[in-house]
Amino acid sequence: MERAKTKARAPRRTPSFLALLLLVTLFSSTRVAVRAHTIDLAASTRDCYFEDLHSEDKMTVTYQVAGGGHLDIDFWMKGPGDKMMADHKKRDTGTHSFTADTDGRYTYCFSNEMSTVSGKTVSFNVHGVMYVEDDGHTAPIEREIRALSSALEAVKEEQEYIVVRERLHRDTAESTNDRVKYWSIVQTMMLFGVCGWQVFYLKRFFEVKRTST
Repeated sequence: MERAKTKARAPRRTPSFLALLLLVTLFSSTRVAVRAHTIDLAASTRDCYFEDLHSEDKMTVTYQVAGGGHLDIDFWMKGPGDKMMADHKKRDTGTHSFTADTDGRYTYCFSNEMSTVSGKTVSFNVHGVMYVEDDGHTAPIEREIRALSSALEAVKEEQEYIVVRERLHRDTAESTNDRVKYWSIVQTMMLFGVCGWQVFYLKRFFEVKRTST
């Protein structure tokens, strides 16, 4: 994955994933690549990335707004010839999968241009499968390895999605707890204030009655 203006560094793969990727590369006719990123988008800005794909390559982009504003973002993807392939407006999460029909550059963007105040934090995964033509001598174990690789990638993506959702829900719960706590304090102060005013008013009322009699 390459960024339109600045380069984005992909995180390192764990050793177990490297071993699996090596196994798949050796025994299957497809190559799988997964990269996870988290970016911060300031108000009225956007970030664009691109992939140079060949025909029959597969690619999936999954994104999730982890924080900021109303938790919404604009996402779109364009293929060779500036062909619009996806256009998501004000989504908190989304997925776009496709199989390249032509060789060329495929560009996708995350836009926070609709916001003039709030920045956004976006987590996204890029899952790609490079197609290599089968020579017709694929062994059953190779097919099993390919299926296992795809299943593991799906599990990994789901785990990353769950982590982002859990963090988002935890932040929301903590924010709600703080608001409830402060509102309870304000209500208690108001209650004591009203009680004090009522005692003072009744005391003054009876003092005026006593004086008048």
